[in-house]
Amino acid sequence: MRLVFAGTPAAAVPTLRRLATLHEIVAVVTRPDAPLGRKRVLTPSPVAQAAVELGLPIIRTARLDDAATAEIAALQPDLGVIVAYGGLVREPLLSVPASGWINLHFSLLPAWRGAAPVQRALIAGDRELGASVFQLVAELDAGDVFARRVVAVPDTATAGEALEILAADGADLTADVVAAIADGTAAAAPQTGEPTFAGKLSHGDGLLDWNLPLDAVYARFRGVTPEPGAHTTVGGQSLKVLEAAPAADAEPLAPGQLRGTKSAVLIGTASGPLAVTRVQPAGRAAMNAVDWWRGQRGADDLRAGS
Repeated sequence: MRLVFAGTPAAAVPTLRRLATLHEIVAVVTRPDAPLGRKRVLTPSPVAQAAVELGLPIIRTARLDDAATAEIAALQPDLGVIVAYGGLVREPLLSVPASGWINLHFSLLPAWRGAAPVQRALIAGDRELGASVFQLVAELDAGDVFARRVVAVPDTATAGEALEILAADGADLTADVVAAIADGTAAAAPQTGEPTFAGKLSHGDGLLDWNLPLDAVYARFRGVTPEPGAHTTVGGQSLKVLEAAPAADAEPLAPGQLRGTKSAVLIGTASGPLAVTRVQPAGRAAMNAVDWWRGQRGADDLRAGS
């Protein structure tokens, strides 16, 4: 098939690479280069970088406006495939490809429609993660579903790690759906059940509340890692929590109470301590949490969250 592919982050790259081996990609649509790092260097999106490696034509646009629609329409694609592009596809672009657009979404629809499905699912403590491929319609993530699959993800995986697993599995799922559309055997079914929604996360979503039970604190840590990042305050200073896990067989600590060990810094919650192994203090590089702890003065009086 003649495909137009729209995507931006690293999670979209496995699907692009998979489809490029099977079909003709007439264009790759992605967001414009963005300033990254402390020096704010303009950097192509991961999808743009992959498209360059694959020798595919690229349309860089922040909005799928009339100009982008005309450029895509001139290519006469059979099907559009979108994976986390970062913008809405509306009419008349929805109807440009002969078979419309399909979307790979990293949730078991209708659960977690929206921009941050994996992150929100982990924060909510969901035990099952998965991917769905559906027909794109004007309403947000509401189209009929061609295929969905529960994907095995370790119960210690952060959102970033879970996305890598889901992206690889989702690439195969999407390829299967495209093949079925190509040979005329594809069938989609309406979504059933009450939808939940996954709004984009902000910096504030990464704040850890030590007054909550350990399971809830750890779920939020997993869901906001690596973006927007888990954080707390200690002695009035911001501290990013980069690596952590529930402490095994540790004595209870008061919520926010810190205790250093040989291998971690324990921080108390309402039901048991979290073992923090890597942190990043404000204005400094990431470091071993134990090394950070050794550098604190008056450590016995410090509390996380204050």
